[in-house]
Amino acid sequence: MASTFGTALRVTIFGQSHSPAIGCVVEGLPAGFVPDMDMLRSFMARRAPGHNSWSTPRKEADAPRVLSGLNQAGETCGAPLAMVIENTNTRSKDYDRMLRVPRPGHADYTAQAKWQGHQDVPGGGHFSGRLTAPLCAAGGVALQLLAQRGVRIGAHLAQVGSVHDEPFDALRTDAEASAHLSAQLDALADGRSFPTISRTAADSMIAAINEARLQDDSIGGAIECVACGMPAGIGEPMFDGIESSIARIAFGVPAVKALEFGAGSAVATMRGHENNDPFGSVDGHVVALKNNAGGNLGGITTGAPILFRMAIKPTPSISYEQDSVDLATMVPSKLSVKGRHDPCIAPRAVPVAEAVMALALLDSWLAFPPQSL
Repeated sequence: MASTFGTALRVTIFGQSHSPAIGCVVEGLPAGFVPDMDMLRSFMARRAPGHNSWSTPRKEADAPRVLSGLNQAGETCGAPLAMVIENTNTRSKDYDRMLRVPRPGHADYTAQAKWQGHQDVPGGGHFSGRLTAPLCAAGGVALQLLAQRGVRIGAHLAQVGSVHDEPFDALRTDAEASAHLSAQLDALADGRSFPTISRTAADSMIAAINEARLQDDSIGGAIECVACGMPAGIGEPMFDGIESSIARIAFGVPAVKALEFGAGSAVATMRGHENNDPFGSVDGHVVALKNNAGGNLGGITTGAPILFRMAIKPTPSISYEQDSVDLATMVPSKLSVKGRHDPCIAPRAVPVAEAVMALALLDSWLAFPPQSL
């Protein structure tokens, strides 16, 4: 089971939803960096379960513990950085029926088809969204390293069902748009419990999530993520480009079903002169005057904000009765999933999007920096 990604920055995720612990190993971090563990814990808390009516009641502290990779001064020392997160609130008995009857929309059946009963079923095993916690631990460190290099990354819940938040002002690059985007990122960093720019959108999204929960169902959503301050010239065509690097990590996250960059699918309705981002010169530097490309061309950064959106499917584990099959008897069976599950995965996946962006960008910067002449 491949659980490693990256080129210069190599990240391995390990553990299962109900194993004693989950964790990550990060190779390739520059030596001499002192990670701020309080900042990392605050970032992890945004993903942690059990703190809101719109998330699973499973409570986990999600406090990462460093096993190796730091010297006595707390600096990265060149050795792999290994971190673990204890699983302290598991209820494996909730999954007894899934040993025989797979959940529609989940990897229960495909895991059975591949490993013939040897897979770890409780909590979804290695397929669980719980594994995004160590991804956020690694990504939280990458966020801090990029911040030192002048890169700011932020994300928000762009959509829940038919409810939309205010979009990032990242498709324009003029001074007014740049100031507006900075203000949007400042608003998201003010400690608000629900990750939207618009407070009105937050109220409507929470109402939609609670409506689905009360109907024993779940609801999907979408997340928009932006990175500002990346210099031009980072990345590598064809298959190591910025979009490819982000996509490889993003599609490793359970529940991600679609990804788009910049103007995204809207380019299908445009003419070339509408889609193209003209170039200009500011202080002797080439700049893109628009940003439909989402900050990269040919897999290489343009210097404009990097923007992606990812669609999150509804939580497959729902109490709503669904059709399945008893794998022991091959007889059709009805399944109503009990236990503790998010009625909407998307709100807690917002920091996951930031971690995806940070890990992909830092890896690309380390592996494929601009070439000096």
